[in-house]
Amino acid sequence: MNLAGVLYLGRRYLGRNRVKTALLVAAFTLVWLLPAGIALVVGKVEQQLRARALETPLLLGQAGSPLELVFNGLYFTKPAIATLPFGETEVVGADGLATVIPVYARYAAANHRIVGTTLDYFDYRGLPIREGRGLIDLGECVVGSEVAEKNGIAPGDSVISTPETLFDLAGVYPLKMRVVGVLAANGTPDDAAIFVDLKTAWIIEGLGHGHLDAEKLGEEAKLVGSSGNAEGAVRLNASVVQYNEVTEENVDDFHFHGEIADYPVTAAIVIPADAKAQALLKGRYGKAGGLQLISPEAEMDELFATVFSVQDLVLRLLGVIGFATLAIGALVFLLSNRLRRGEFRHLLHLGADPGTLRALIAFEAAFVIVASCLLAAAGLAILQAIAPVLVRQLLG
Repeated sequence: MNLAGVLYLGRRYLGRNRVKTALLVAAFTLVWLLPAGIALVVGKVEQQLRARALETPLLLGQAGSPLELVFNGLYFTKPAIATLPFGETEVVGADGLATVIPVYARYAAANHRIVGTTLDYFDYRGLPIREGRGLIDLGECVVGSEVAEKNGIAPGDSVISTPETLFDLAGVYPLKMRVVGVLAANGTPDDAAIFVDLKTAWIIEGLGHGHLDAEKLGEEAKLVGSSGNAEGAVRLNASVVQYNEVTEENVDDFHFHGEIADYPVTAAIVIPADAKAQALLKGRYGKAGGLQLISPEAEMDELFATVFSVQDLVLRLLGVIGFATLAIGALVFLLSNRLRRGEFRHLLHLGADPGTLRALIAFEAAFVIVASCLLAAAGLAILQAIAPVLVRQLLG
């Protein structure tokens, strides 16, 4: 058997039948790639979700879907969940059983979630400042590394919150926030978030605001006859709006109405002092209705039990489809070899031995299998590289 002759004839045959060869390679590639790709993506999602959940002992929120509470409090998605009063978060930590970190993740700036929280959050998550400084005053924000890189943001720039509706009849205006720092990258949802103080988040909602000094405004901003009323109060017309930026000049004019304890947060991270304190807290909030205190790790276990059962079903179906694809591929090879009988007969007449004919058939089959395996491996490598982006989009 002449190996060089087999390779030459095999390449010529594949080149002449390139469409059939390409279809077989593509079909076999999908047979190897789809099950491995699904397992890879699910594994990455599980790794990302479980790592965040394991870092968070307990999560407090309003009664409702525990899973939605986890996604809001840990991954800053599901912004429309029911809120709980800020005062409830203070009650949990009042007796020293736990440290509580409130989170208000409702509003956004473009595609990035604005997260209102306290300075304890940065210490707990281990989020050092890469550039600039941390939060000090109202109207300031610290952005994640991904936000800074995607938008070219640096300390000294500004970020404007996105209104929930185009026309806000309640008079809540977008807030222009000063960027004072950029966080170091840590590969978590924190990289894609914008962090502000809780009071700044409440200003975005319209619970806190500032007004222009009425005495210094021109007559066109006052209601007719307001300058001569008995009480000396100045009444303004509808053209006078709230500030949409907190500056050094107007920061003292900002104020909040009502009790701060009644202001909303979407979740609160609860860090028990010890195992006994955790058991006591779970018992306290174990009753139906009102607030719920959940374990993110337990919720992730329940979620992935469902995900893996679905994955197993999908993989079984893919296995059946893959077996059918391989069977069809084998049938194509058999029919192709039958059509090549005349070619093989001529080769025998030219002096080729039966081993050479078998080598030609094996060459075509080996080429399809090896090429499909290499393409599947390349696809997995690409999927491995872009998996973090896919996971981030899935969580978003």
